Amino acid sequence: MPAVATRKRTRKSRRNAQPVSRTRQAPAYIKRKIPAYALLNEAELQRLDDHADWILSEIGMEFRGDAVALALFKAAGATVDGERVRFDKGHVRALCATAPSTFKMYSRNPDRTLEIGGNTVIFAPAYGPPFVSDLQGGRRYGTIKDFENFVKLTHLTPWLHHQSGTLCEPVDVPVNKRHLDMVYAHLRYGDKPFMGGVTAPSRAEDSIEMAKLVYGADFMRTNCVIQGNINVNSPLVFDDVMSGALRVYAAANQGLVISPFILGGAMSPVTMSAAIAQAHAEAMVGIALSQLVTPGCPVVYGNFLTTMDLKTGAPTFGTPESSLAAQAIGQLARRLNIPFRCGGHYTASKVSDAQAMQESADSMMAGLQAGANFIFQAAGWLEGGLTMGYEKFMLDVDHCGQMHRYLQGLGVDDNQLGQSAFEEAGIGNNFLGTAHTMANFREANHLTDLADNNSFEQWTDDGARDAEQRANERYLAELKRYQVPPLDVSIDEALRDFMARKKDSMPDEWY
Repeated sequence: MPAVATRKRTRKSRRNAQPVSRTRQAPAYIKRKIPAYALLNEAELQRLDDHADWILSEIGMEFRGDAVALALFKAAGATVDGERVRFDKGHVRALCATAPSTFKMYSRNPDRTLEIGGNTVIFAPAYGPPFVSDLQGGRRYGTIKDFENFVKLTHLTPWLHHQSGTLCEPVDVPVNKRHLDMVYAHLRYGDKPFMGGVTAPSRAEDSIEMAKLVYGADFMRTNCVIQGNINVNSPLVFDDVMSGALRVYAAANQGLVISPFILGGAMSPVTMSAAIAQAHAEAMVGIALSQLVTPGCPVVYGNFLTTMDLKTGAPTFGTPESSLAAQAIGQLARRLNIPFRCGGHYTASKVSDAQAMQESADSMMAGLQAGANFIFQAAGWLEGGLTMGYEKFMLDVDHCGQMHRYLQGLGVDDNQLGQSAFEEAGIGNNFLGTAHTMANFREANHLTDLADNNSFEQWTDDGARDAEQRANERYLAELKRYQVPPLDVSIDEALRDFMARKKDSMPDEWY
């Protein structure tokens, strides 16, 4: 009886305690040790490449309101008719040739500087949701406090390597000024690489100027420290906001992620091969423009291509068609020898339920199999990208940790084969006490932070909490343990002064 009572008290105290985060050591980025999947053969890939060329030569792309971009393409030999640009076969691909196959993206913490391209993989959280949600407050508009919270959570986890950009829209800050608060939050509350503003060329310029206050203008002339996430206005259109922001980052020799935004059946034909060829054409044209502005500008070939419910028009995620598309586009990006960005934990679900995790896991695995170097939207994505979920963020991060281990591959060396364990245990005995087990048990299996592997009785005694409840406790505990990374006081003052002067120079705009 005393022993039973002691166990119950121990379980009760554990149940009431805040979850304790494990201290993890992880590299600044992942070095992939497993091959990418080759879905298509060479003849099939060539046919997709040829079809992209046909789209660009016969249909073309429009650059609306951007005379500078049109002039650059005309000078490079493209056919410009009004705002429409057409290219001869192979021309766009040739213009992409100066894009680097790999590049470094520097962090203000040197230990978190990234290599992007080749056999490296990085994970970055979701970008762009106007709403946030958690179990306490439900679904609500995002605020600058929420934005700062997600920067802090990203800073803390070893499983995310990049802070993304607009982690959520801080709608309590004027539209024309919020980019300043977001860039400041990235620079002050985290020390991993990040993205700046792109919703107007002037906001891209402000983002780069703020980065210069931290890294120095001389350093940034030859080194990438900030990126712009540029979406094509599919089908086959760049507006002056996106192409203008693209040119700002490229002129500063800073990073770009060029991503067509395609829902098959709405922004492209409904058949996946047609949508893949279109996405390939659009991405190449954006990359070509970056290279016309600054040859050698660091750029990532992006992909956002998914399906839609053709009865309702709603986007769908984690579908077999979108997974196949990701794998094919990964092969096309490798043919260009340019770093490849793919989606991560996508879902249309509104909450962190079985649908959310099934769709997310399938989307993430497709991106990894596709050979992606930059896994975007890797944490927090809900409701087709409309909501950034706190619990979903923590569940996704936990899964990212497992994907770190998956990408390490399977070792087949003397230690992994465990000959000494067989010799020590012999026949009919377990291996728990062998010297080989004692030497390897800490690193043999990846331990997740959120999975519950206890017995039903233990789980019940611990409160019968589901994964979402455990994730809620974890995110609250993580924010409590967060500490602001160091930043030189004079740099912080310069950032704040820049923000104040820019905000004072214009009236608030809320749309």
